Amino acid sequence: MASVFTKIINGEIPCYKVAEDDRYFAFLDINPLKAGHTLVVPKQETDYVFNLDDENLAGLIIFSKRVAAGIKTAFPCNRIGIAILGLEVPHAHVHLVPMDSMEDINFKNPKLKFTPEEFRRIAEKISKNFH
Repeated sequence: MASVFTKIINGEIPCYKVAEDDRYFAFLDINPLKAGHTLVVPKQETDYVFNLDDENLAGLIIFSKRVAAGIKTAFPCNRIGIAILGLEVPHAHVHLVPMDSMEDINFKNPKLKFTPEEFRRIAEKISKNFH
């Protein structure tokens, strides 16, 4: 059965897409820690990130780097934090979170709530800065 992320990639479930190429897909986390919190996934459905072959793992990180640059331009911050947790959805994924302090990437923090229009504006802002 396809993961929820595969369904998002295939357009079966809506998302706030930030960027895409032939192998990777980036979209906003709908339960964000900060404005700009983005998930990056390989289109190849793989449960565990370290089960990706070396080429796809390296590609995921390189694509994430490009997305992170777009986030940092759209939402100026000290750094873009990266977290690979992998227990929530059985599909390898990277969290990219704008950070000004270590607390900004604490997943125990309350999640932010945005309207659909706010999510659209956030995604567009990152997308236009993705190169």
